[in-house]
Amino acid sequence: MEEGTVNFASADMAARVPLARRLFAIDGVKGVFFGADFVSVAKSEAVDWRALEQSVFAVIEAHFESGDPIGLVHEGPGADEDEKDDAVVRQIKELLETRIRPSVALDGGDIVYRGFERGVVYLSLQGACIGCPSSSATLKMGVENLLKHYVPAVLRVEPID
Repeated sequence: MEEGTVNFASADMAARVPLARRLFAIDGVKGVFFGADFVSVAKSEAVDWRALEQSVFAVIEAHFESGDPIGLVHEGPGADEDEKDDAVVRQIKELLETRIRPSVALDGGDIVYRGFERGVVYLSLQGACIGCPSSSATLKMGVENLLKHYVPAVLRVEPID
């Protein structure tokens, strides 16, 4: 992807995106997440990753060899242009873009800004972060502490789906 990320939590959500649709056709795939330069695949708990690995790799390789487009519409940060970006929101978004999202992307996930109201920053976890046992700690001890340190108006961070 040229910019942003996109998360598909179900095959229905991926119906119009060829690569995601192909990945969901693999038995045991329960989620697909596209980042700027990676693809993250979530599996069902009952399935062993080693059983999926070759199929996932083959689908991704075949897709890129086919030349089919990914065909995504960017829905990441900045998608809601109606929101007034005051100084606090701009500062929050800047910290997310420069300090937080790159670190989370290293683990195959993303954090997307969803809003700021009465001292609460609303964020959405995507990709490998969904269902990760350490995601709550990442939000509270990592993201929340960093934002509170640099942006005094931030009181807490809350995840939203």
